[in-house]
Amino acid sequence: MIRRLFIANRGEIALRVIRTAQRLGMTTILGASEADRQSWPARAADEVVIVGPAPSSASYLSVEAVIAAAKAAKADAIHPGYGFLSENATFARAAAAAGIRFVGPDVSSLEAMGDKLMARKVGMAAGLPVVPGGEAADKAGAMAQAKATGFPALLKAVSGGGGKGMKRVDRAEDLDAAVDMAMAEAQASFGDPRIYVERFIATGRHVEVQVLGDGETAIHLGTRDCSIQRRFQKLVEEAPAPAIPADKRAAIEDAAVRLTRHLNYRGAGTVEFLVDAETFDFYFLEMNARIQVEHPVTEAITGVDLIEQQLLIADGAKLSLTQERVLPHGHAIEVRINAENWAQDFRPSPGRVTEARWPAGPGIRVDTHMAAGGDVPPFYDSLVGKLIVSGATREEAVARLAAALDRLEISGISTTADLHRAIVRDPRFIAGGVDTRFFEGLAHG
Repeated sequence: MIRRLFIANRGEIALRVIRTAQRLGMTTILGASEADRQSWPARAADEVVIVGPAPSSASYLSVEAVIAAAKAAKADAIHPGYGFLSENATFARAAAAAGIRFVGPDVSSLEAMGDKLMARKVGMAAGLPVVPGGEAADKAGAMAQAKATGFPALLKAVSGGGGKGMKRVDRAEDLDAAVDMAMAEAQASFGDPRIYVERFIATGRHVEVQVLGDGETAIHLGTRDCSIQRRFQKLVEEAPAPAIPADKRAAIEDAAVRLTRHLNYRGAGTVEFLVDAETFDFYFLEMNARIQVEHPVTEAITGVDLIEQQLLIADGAKLSLTQERVLPHGHAIEVRINAENWAQDFRPSPGRVTEARWPAGPGIRVDTHMAAGGDVPPFYDSLVGKLIVSGATREEAVARLAAALDRLEISGISTTADLHRAIVRDPRFIAGGVDTRFFEGLAHG
């Protein structure tokens, strides 16, 4: 059994894991950087171990430092949260070598899904449709692929995620410069400059499916829509994905389960698709082999604690859920409250929070690690908290979100709360089913 759980992360996800693990009777050990020594997760954990200085490269991203800290703490298992080392096969392999369970999929799944070209091949082997495209070893290869798929084209980092190394190219004459930028960004972000080219689908919707697997069986917990993005960074997520025909939704969910079974996948994962907003044709993009930032909206409509499921599967348990027992109901929406100034091109806004009044009430959930007096360090992701609302219908959830945002007050730093107040009152969002161009219309009037 997992008795001592090491949490190799920070912020709201660290606090989220700590609370579920403590409820399950586990002793929680937080691996924190010097900058997070006094954080809310550090105060909530049973024990705290400093893994390194503030820069993530010397703390949260250091395989050697995290494994050494977990070993010294006599941890049975490591939960990596999301981001940082959560999908790092080298980290998972190092944990196993140290005799510590990795709360996540097997190394083989991490390797298969961590390389986007390999993920495409595995997806096709599992019978999933993929966006036309292929690897581009150099500018000539990128041009050949772009001509084959047509312009506009999309350059993507092979080891990428979170929009890093991703560039849209509308004209052939812009391709060389875009390739240089994409490769440089991929190298800086992932240590791997490789890119590939895909057809750009202008009316695309970003729809994903939450899956669980125990290595033998797999189920889905429905869809989520994450189409409201800025520069490929998600801003708003909701479940289920609205305005999709029932037969298309079922086909997307079935495809996600098919891939999960093909991988003999263990743990929680998210299979991501690009859905044509006009035809509802869908294409496999990637699988995130970890818990997602937006997992609470799935929890809200299913009643399933996904962190608990992760821990139970890592502890060797078989899935206690069957597909028939997963009965989504209602609608849920999540907005990310980031320490950024929307009016100044999302400029980061680190600093001390002088006031934090989060809304509360029926159908409202807040996942945050921030309260008055807390600091937002300049070293990490700017997420301050997540506001999740749910209702019997999407209309009720939208109305509840608007009211909750009006009650949200955070002072001392700039946040994206005003952006979300604009989104929730936009007629296109209220109608539902927007595509990834939504933010362009919002940002320009």
